[in-house]
Amino acid sequence: MNRRESILREMGLGPSWQLRDRPAEAVAAPAAATEMPPQQAPVSADDRAALIAKMDWDQLKAAVADCRACALCKARKQAVLGVGDIEADWLFIGEGPGAEEDERGEPFVGQAGKLLDAMLDAIGLKRGDNVYIGNAVKCRPPSNRTPEPEETATCWPFLQRQIELIKPKLIIALGRPAAQTLLQSEVKISSSRGRLFDYQGTPVAVTYHPAYLLRNLPDKARAWEDLCFIRFQGSGSRIQ
Repeated sequence: MNRRESILREMGLGPSWQLRDRPAEAVAAPAAATEMPPQQAPVSADDRAALIAKMDWDQLKAAVADCRACALCKARKQAVLGVGDIEADWLFIGEGPGAEEDERGEPFVGQAGKLLDAMLDAIGLKRGDNVYIGNAVKCRPPSNRTPEPEETATCWPFLQRQIELIKPKLIIALGRPAAQTLLQSEVKISSSRGRLFDYQGTPVAVTYHPAYLLRNLPDKARAWEDLCFIRFQGSGSRIQ
């Protein structure tokens, strides 16, 4: 009995059976297979949502940064959770990160971000001061395309948890994808402006996305009307 057989017997694995000689490539395949990491059991969407619903801010940040739940993670440089006052009265939700947001890890930092800052300033608000800014999806869609329904659905538990933690007094949906994500229904901006919707007891106002306004300058006048409406609705907040 050789040493290998002796060790196997001591481990309770004898007798030792040996295969006949095989081609080298056939022998190599099982060795490669043993190097593969163990497969984890998939987590259902409901279980994932339940886990996210219990997270605090630090856990949420880590979960978003490490998320691989949809294909958007493949091309991103970093996930973008949001920025601002985590106890804000005013919560602005956009569509998703663009190229500059993906680089810097902060929402609305490009030309659309400059316009959003100007819009906030016009109604007496400021980024980070009783204001939180986030997006419906946390990773940049390729070529800045509109997020697919399954992508917004995958990110939805993250946004839900953000809203629960922030407890805003007013949510402003910037653009159709954000509005449809928040309201979980089809939305047309033209017919939704100047109205208040409800998200679990929190009023939701709908207006144009700043990137849309950069491409459609005539609608800036309508956006100003929306801002006046939004400011009036939020007049009961601690920003006066």
